[in-house]
Amino acid sequence: MTRPPVTHLLYLHGFRSSPQSFKAQRLQAWLQAHRPAVVWCCPQLPTAPAAAWALMQALTADWPTQTMAVLGSSLGGFYATALAEARGCRALVMNPAVEAARDLAGYVGEVTQYHRPEERFEFRCEDVEALRQLRVPAISRPERYAAIIAKGDELLDWREMSARYAGASIRLLEGSDHALSDFDDHLPWLLQWLGLDASAGSPAAMGQSGG
Repeated sequence: MTRPPVTHLLYLHGFRSSPQSFKAQRLQAWLQAHRPAVVWCCPQLPTAPAAAWALMQALTADWPTQTMAVLGSSLGGFYATALAEARGCRALVMNPAVEAARDLAGYVGEVTQYHRPEERFEFRCEDVEALRQLRVPAISRPERYAAIIAKGDELLDWREMSARYAGASIRLLEGSDHALSDFDDHLPWLLQWLGLDASAGSPAAMGQSGG
């Protein structure tokens, strides 16, 4: 199915992460260099899921459904799926947290930020319940989804992820890891799925190092 190129792109980082995620930084740099007209938004998500959900809805309220897409990594993939179902837009998820409430229940208490370990926040029981409420039982239209899933993910089960996004465009990696440290290798595939021509540049041309 041919879709128009994406004009608006929302990136949702994972639990304890931030817009400093190296995947977000890589993609933003490529867009700035080669597709500056694309509207890019990568907010610092509130740690409370209810507040994060309200923010991502507000940020995209006036975006065109047919040409917007939401990208999400880990917990961001969980959120991206919920937003795609609510808005009817495209979503690309990377090692998505399929059962976020289950997987994050063990983090209730004081938690540190990944990129700013000096910053701490309280993850609460009601936050777990909010994640449970946001869970999508099944994706309604797999053709609207793409997923990059690593068999080498040390935190999440690739089989569970693959089953949740059955019928979607899936790039299943034999190795890699939860963070997708080899993200540069998959950027051209991601850009192609979004309808953004990757031939204008390459990850190597950006001259940045991972982080």
